[in-house]
Amino acid sequence: MRIPALAILTTAAVLAAAPVRAQTYDPNYPVCLQIYAVHGGYIDCSYHSLAQCAQSASGRAAQCLTNPYFVGAQAPRGPRSRRDRRAY
Repeated sequence: MRIPALAILTTAAVLAAAPVRAQTYDPNYPVCLQIYAVHGGYIDCSYHSLAQCAQSASGRAAQCLTNPYFVGAQAPRGPRSRRDRRAY
C-alpha cells in the first residue's frame, strides 16, 4: 500500500513543479541592469561598465549589478590558491 501511495505523491509533486527558467546572467558582460516592474522585472546583462549601465538606468526603476558569472573574472593565482591544491 505504501508503494502506490508514494508513486502517486511523487507524480503529483513532479506535475506541480514550476518550469525552470534559463540562466539570467550573460557570462560575456561584466555589468547587469536589473529592471523592476509591477508585473515582474528582468535582468539585462549587456553592459561593459557601470557608467554605461547607470546611464541606461537613469530615470527608471532599475539598478546596476556586477555580474557574478562574468567569464573574464579570474581567480587569484599563486602558490596558496585553492585551485592549485590537489587531494590524494
